[in-house]
Amino acid sequence: MRFTRRLFVAGALAAPFVTGRAASASEDTPGPVRNNISAFRTHEWQDHFDALGVGIIISDTTAKVLQHWTSDGQMYLYPTSVPLSDELTRRGYTEVVEKRVNPSWAPTPSMRERNPEWPAFVPGGDPTNPLGTRALYLSWQYYRIHGTHDTRKIGRRSSNGCIGLYNEHIEEVFDRTPVGTQVKLI
Repeated sequence: MRFTRRLFVAGALAAPFVTGRAASASEDTPGPVRNNISAFRTHEWQDHFDALGVGIIISDTTAKVLQHWTSDGQMYLYPTSVPLSDELTRRGYTEVVEKRVNPSWAPTPSMRERNPEWPAFVPGGDPTNPLGTRALYLSWQYYRIHGTHDTRKIGRRSSNGCIGLYNEHIEEVFDRTPVGTQVKLI
């Protein structure tokens, strides 16, 4: 049998009938949660906040995605790194309280306990700085949304509690995010 475009299309259209269900059907996912082409689960800000205000950030630690809405309602989607374990993950509502370009980094006391070989301080701009080129400081002590120079971390459980983005992505989010932006980690 010769493989043709018609045969390919016919096979693709027949697949839901052979398997008994459509490939895009999602019986376990209730309500308005959608999956985009990259399989990120996305949310509607209205399901989590009463008003858009100066902007909203929702970081889904299961889907490893950050959604950012600006005050005019524009939505942007970014892949993230997330905490290594649920014990390191804080979930709930917070807000951006400070923004820093080329932030310096010092490990938290619990990080030093787990990793005593780590340096006590890394200055901003240093290529080994785990905060990358920008950081949004949250109202929770030690929690940040920041960049990373280690691009292998994105899409994985790899942080000690923070949400990490590619440096070019945190720079975009940083430029559009005023202090006071509402944040939810789920």
